[in-house]
Amino acid sequence: MAKATLTQARALSAAIALADEDGLPAVTMRRLAKELGVEAMSLYHHIPNKEALLDAMVDQVYCEVDLPKPGEAWRPAMRNRAESLRAALVRHPWAVGLLDSRTSPGPETLRHLDANIRCLRENGFSWGMTAHAYSVLDAYVFGFAIQQVQMPFETPTETQDLAAGLIEEMAGAFPHLSEFAVQHVMKPGYDYGGEFDFGLNLVLSGLERALVGGGLESPVA
Repeated sequence: MAKATLTQARALSAAIALADEDGLPAVTMRRLAKELGVEAMSLYHHIPNKEALLDAMVDQVYCEVDLPKPGEAWRPAMRNRAESLRAALVRHPWAVGLLDSRTSPGPETLRHLDANIRCLRENGFSWGMTAHAYSVLDAYVFGFAIQQVQMPFETPTETQDLAAGLIEEMAGAFPHLSEFAVQHVMKPGYDYGGEFDFGLNLVLSGLERALVGGGLESPVA
């Protein structure tokens, strides 16, 4: 079978798969070249260095996040964007600490930022309120994603098993925590990821009240 042609897209896909599997520290130009079955110098013809690779990886993650459509109402647009951003961060845990750290943002990153600012501005957000909205939404989404990917369980069954194993140890010394586990966490169908919608609703409702009432407006309009 003929070897697949090395392209930037193929290298980027392999780098993301490597980061998903083994974490960001595993992504080096030498390791990536080995995964692709090529010499390191061949890889440098498509991606000049590690920093350029990281920039491209970030840009690719932003491709997975839904953008507001022109004329779309801000609340459903921001909800959709928040939900798809969290999903992308959970799929790619390495991206949580990387998405906003790059100093050379790519075209998809810039398109993402521009579309969201456009949506907020078209819906009556001042420049100050636009900054507030973007900041609080990203803080919530990124913070929740960090918690979710670092939890020692992934499924409702694993959650319940972990809680059950801890109850005997903590029931006497920590009665409230124990009761919380029994009365809430161990109930059928509990899923920590389901907490996201509740918090997102609080954030969106708070922004809506601030937008309508102007009570939280920035002094710089």
